[in-house]
Order: sequence, then structure tokens, then C-alpha cells
Amino acid sequence: MAETRDFLFEIGTEEMPSAPLINAVKQLGTLVDEGLSAAGLSHGAVRVISSPRRLAALVSDVAIATDEVHEVKRGPAATIAFDAEGNPTKAAQGFARKCGVEPQELVRREDTDGREYVFAEKSIPSRPATPILSDLCQKVISSLQWPNYRSQRWGSTHETFVRPIRWLCVLLGGEVVPVTYADVQSGNTTRGHRVLGPGEHVVAEPAVYEQVLEQAGVLSEERRREVIAQGIAQVEAERGGAHVDTPKKVLDEVVNLCEWPTVMVGTFDEEFLNVPHEIICESMLSNQRYFPIYDAEGNLTREFVVVSNGRPENTERIIDGNERVVRARLYDAKFFYDEDLKVSMEEFRARLAEVGFQKKLGSVLQKSERIEDLSLAIAHAARIGAQTASDAQRAAHLAKADLVSSAVVEFTSQQGVMGGYYALAAGESPEVAAAIRDHYRPRFAGDELPEGVAGCVVAVADKLDTIAGMFAIGEPPTGSKDPFALRRSAIGVLNILRHRLGCGYEELVGPALDAYAEQGLAFDKDAVSQDVCAFIKGRMEQMAREEKISADVVSAVSAGEVSCPVDYFALAHALQDARKDAPETFENLATAYARASHLADASLGTDVDEALMGDTERELLLATDSARDTVKTALEEKDYSALIAALSALRDPIDRFFEDVMVMDEDMSLRENRLKLLNRFEAVFAGVANIGALAKK
Repeated sequence: MAETRDFLFEIGTEEMPSAPLINAVKQLGTLVDEGLSAAGLSHGAVRVISSPRRLAALVSDVAIATDEVHEVKRGPAATIAFDAEGNPTKAAQGFARKCGVEPQELVRREDTDGREYVFAEKSIPSRPATPILSDLCQKVISSLQWPNYRSQRWGSTHETFVRPIRWLCVLLGGEVVPVTYADVQSGNTTRGHRVLGPGEHVVAEPAVYEQVLEQAGVLSEERRREVIAQGIAQVEAERGGAHVDTPKKVLDEVVNLCEWPTVMVGTFDEEFLNVPHEIICESMLSNQRYFPIYDAEGNLTREFVVVSNGRPENTERIIDGNERVVRARLYDAKFFYDEDLKVSMEEFRARLAEVGFQKKLGSVLQKSERIEDLSLAIAHAARIGAQTASDAQRAAHLAKADLVSSAVVEFTSQQGVMGGYYALAAGESPEVAAAIRDHYRPRFAGDELPEGVAGCVVAVADKLDTIAGMFAIGEPPTGSKDPFALRRSAIGVLNILRHRLGCGYEELVGPALDAYAEQGLAFDKDAVSQDVCAFIKGRMEQMAREEKISADVVSAVSAGEVSCPVDYFALAHALQDARKDAPETFENLATAYARASHLADASLGTDVDEALMGDTERELLLATDSARDTVKTALEEKDYSALIAALSALRDPIDRFFEDVMVMDEDMSLRENRLKLLNRFEAVFAGVANIGALAKK
């Protein structure tokens, strides 16, 4: 077995931003692993270590040389490879080219079957690892991608990196691997924390790399995350059930902003607790990367967590500095809120006339007017009470008003939330305020639905208005572009209708388009309505597949007339479960249905002459009519188990019909009567599902 050594490849830089660092960490391990394998160097596990000032790959058991390779490949028979004069034929030339040798280098010899063949023999000598690793490191540095970040140049060369490279520590065992990149030469030193371990630190071999870093005040990403988590857990425990809010995106950034984290607690002035906690917390999280602390009852406290990258012994000074900074930030948030309270909601709403929604669809004020009208149509379809309908209309009237408020201009993610606060301050009911607050929900996959029914109504109106408008101007989402997030909006509409309002979407598309027509927008309402419904139905089908409903069941249910989301999903799940419980019954029924559907002739109608029937036909007629009545009642009562049981009961009668009866009889009266019976049979399923889609292809 070849001798192996550990390999260290560290790129030392000026401080890198968190997002590109996280992205580079994902790339580095793959680039190094694939590069070593492609070069023929056997190796063990590749581990990536990072901090704001370094990106390193630590690889165990890298061979100090590639294996010597001797390849022998058999080609065509010698009689085919060479002509009568002994010259190589095209077959020999092609084989030689494929093997990377010249035709004259091919060897002729007898194989085990007694026939003579040509062979290509190629020896690849062993190569030392050091020059391979030098080339690999240079290639990896230049191959790292920095999406959304402009790379920088330094020194006298044209090479770039996301931040200037200041050192390279590249070792194979205890030996330095020579690497040069943009005037930077590799060595056996790394650099420590700027304050806790400044200057260069010798790395004797890769095995001690992390130990050297830790002694120089630098922890790996895993250790930094662990230290921060332990510090936050201690803060929570000391406060008896308190909760520190650590959004993942902000926490990831904080982990990558420090090399030696120390968790500290600061406080802000009590007066800021009178400001909505959402903008207080966003100011701390987005501007300063401070983590708010909530008490055991879920109320925001005056305390916040700071993760420091300085000397732990300077805690008091660091906390004092951060408290000064947060005080200034929170005064800004308080000022915005106080100034907004001096403006009425109607005045804010009037200003929406100057804010564009979409170039062809008018202003946000016009959108506000449309969703107000659409909210009434939705309230009627959902059969909600008069008071709730009134709350929804009032909330829709004011829902967009906060978009021009100072607080939302500064903290854009709080749109709706601030509107709810301003509505309460203006004397609106809690139901109206909650509906304004929640009408953007669900904002992303897994987000909560609006809390109240009025909020659900306004949320559907807002999202459906956007979908209808974009389709009306011929700008639906494409495979790669969806700037108005119509797919997400459609999924939000479906989830609210399914879980909260219980009505369908088809009856709402018309009123949504009518509002645009009244605004003066010209379009073909029928065509656009069909396109919008097809788009929303497509999202519903995708959601069903994501719920593990098989594609053929989704296809079968989609072919029926059940489109109300709550009923669509209930029917699909019931059909899926029933087929799982009785697969043979459904397979036979689906096959029979598909055959009946193929033979049926809709032009003949369903009025049969019972006098022309035999016993088997009468049995099918009775079973069909019984199932039709049961299915109708089950659909009205949304009893999908009874519905599917009624359809399943048709399996035996239809099987016997096809076994005993010649449908295409020479007697035209018998033939047509039997086709009418099949029409009658097929009609039972027509409004439910295309059961034939469940037949094995």
C-alpha cells in the first residue's frame, strides 16, 4: 500500500462576508475531492474548516504518489486490424486512437481462444503528489464561484478572489506544497485572531492545524456554533424559561462574523417597549445582529444577546458600546412609529394613488379598491356572517395603507403588521386590525395562515387579484420567471380555501376579472378565466402529488368536476386509500371503465329500453342507477367513503356484462341499447373522476 500523509490547504483572506463564505464552504470540499480523484491520488475524508478570514480543506491519508498503471486492452482480430500488406486498417487506427497509442505501437499476439488479436499496451508511471497538489490548489482557488458578489484584485496580477488573499498554508505532511496565486506564496504558517492571537503561527503538520488555530484564538465553524448555542442556552436558563429569538439566517451570519465568540447580554431603555416589538426586533436583528430576549410569557424584554469577537475580559466595555449603538437605532424606529401615528389611515390610503402596483394594472390604490370589492364576493361564496364580511371589507379598504408609512418604508418586511397597529390606534376593531396584519399570509411555504376569517378573506382577495391581473395582461409566470410570485400566491389561495373558507376558486375568478374590466382593462374574460383556473388547478395537482397522492389518482380526480380544494383533496385521499385497501377491485373497475368509455357513444344518450335487455344487462342497469343516486347524495354530503363504495360496487356487474354480452351485436337495436347502457354507466363517474386513469397501462 502506498505511503500516505494528511494534506492541508488553507486560503487566508481579509474578512469575507457570511453569504459567500457559506457558499464557498459548500464548493470547496467537492472541488478538492473531485480534483484528487481525477488526478489519481487516493485519499480519505475531506473536511472543510472556515472562519471569516480563512477557507481550508483538511484531507486525511493522501497518497504521496499516484499508482503506476499498466493497461492492456484487446482490440479487433489481427486479420481485421491489418490488410494483406500489413498496414493498419481503419479498425486498427480507431482502436489505437481510442486507447491513446499510435497504430504502429499495437502488439499482435494469440489470445486464449487460439485466435490472433491486436493489443494496446500502455504504461503510466507513478507521479509524485506534490506537483499535482500545487496545480490542484491553484485550480481550486480560481474555480470557486461567488454569485452576487464582485471579486477583488490586489497586487500586480490579474487573479481575483472575493476578498484579497493574504496567505496560503499548504502542507502535505510536514512539507510545504509550493503554490502561488496573485503574488502570494504558500508556506507553513497560518494567522490567528486579530486581537487574541495576532501574527503568524507555524503549523508543523495538518494534524495540529485546528489545535494551532484554537491556541491563536480561532475556532472552527462547528465549534463557534456550539459555543454560541451553549451561551444562549445559559442566558435562557438564568432567566427562568426566557426565549432568545435566533432566526437561522441571522444566526448563520453571526457565526461567520466572529472567530472567537463570546455571548453577552445588553439592555435598552424601557421606553422602547412601547414601540411595536416587530420593528424593535427587526432593527436589532437586521441592523446590528443582536438577538432579542422574550420572557416566559412571550413578551419582549429590555435585554438582548450580543455575540462579541473581542477579548472576553472586556465584556463591560463591549456591552456598553453595543448599548449605545442599539439606543440610536431604536430611537429611529420609535421616531418613525410616533410620526406615523400622527397620520390617519385614510390619508395613508389616499397616498397610494402615487404608488404603482404594476405598469399596466394601475396604482396600489386601485388594487386596494379591487380587493375591497372582491372581498365581498369571497365572503358571499364562503357564506360567512354579515359582521365578519363587514370586517373583511373594512380591512381590505385599509390593508395597503401602511405601505407609505415611514416605519414600513424603513422596515419593508413589516408591511401589514404595522398597518394592524395603526388600525388599532385609529379605533378600528381588533378583528379588522388582525385581518390587516395577516393578509399577506402565508408568505412562504410552511408559514401560518391568517388567524381570523376576515384576514383569510382579504388574503385570498389580495393574492387572487394579482394572479387575475397578470393573466389579464398576458404576463403569466414562465418556467424561469415569476416576478410577482404567482405560484406562491396560488398555493396560498388554495391553502386558505381548503383549510379555512371551504369554498372553491372557480367562482371567484370571474369577480376578480370583473374588477379589472370595470377599471378599463381590455381582455377576453372567458379565455383569461380558463387560463387562471387551469393555472390554479395545476398548483393544486402539484400540492396533491407533494402529499404523496399518486400521479394517476391526481389525474383521475382532476378529470372530474370536483374542484373545490377541500373536496378535491378529500376525494383524492379517499380514492388513494380505497385503492390501497383493495387494489384488485380498483384495477378491474378501472379497466372495465376504460373499456366502457372507449365503446360509449354519447350521441345515443342514456335512455335504455329494458325490454331489450337480458338478465346481465338488467343487473348492470339496476346497479348503475343505484350507484348514481348514492353518488349524488354522497357528493352533496361530502361523504367520499360512501361515494367510493358505491363506485366499487359496480365492479362485479360491469365485469359480468363484458363477459356475457356482445356489445357490438349485429342487431343494431341491441347494439345501440347496450351502448346507451354503457353511456349510463360512464355517466355515474363523469362528475367524480376518470377511473380509467387508474388502469395499468
